[in-house]
Amino acid sequence: MSAWLLWPFAFLAGVLNTVQSGTNTTLNKALEQPVLAGMAVYGGGILGLLLMSPFLGLSFAGLGGKAAQAPWWAWTGGVIGAVYVLATLTLAGRMGAGPFTAVTLTAAVLASLAMDHFGLVGFEVHPANLWRVAGAVLMIGGVVLIARN
Repeated sequence: MSAWLLWPFAFLAGVLNTVQSGTNTTLNKALEQPVLAGMAVYGGGILGLLLMSPFLGLSFAGLGGKAAQAPWWAWTGGVIGAVYVLATLTLAGRMGAGPFTAVTLTAAVLASLAMDHFGLVGFEVHPANLWRVAGAVLMIGGVVLIARN
């Protein structure tokens, strides 16, 4: 992907993250079963990946060897994603889109700064500096302002 597309694509992903919280909440209200709603979300995700795969060059050649090279923690993304989906199914509707997204996004920024600083879970080291820490503090302030009624 061209470098100039990275930022708009990341922005779109952020917008869709909030939209997904709303769609997940609505589905959970209709089904009244967060686990079944979560399964439906993952089923839709699998279908979406299958539909996109021809455009992304899906290849199973050498997959077994590549899979064996991945560290154990690289395989935990699905379970981690399930926790997030269940959070959207059960919390976003009660908290509201603004507070839920503000809290989850700020938590993601704080975790990201730590992961960058220490080079955790496959990220290259990007040391924390005054600007990054100031940005994190401003994010926390934003959560406080957004969560106020």
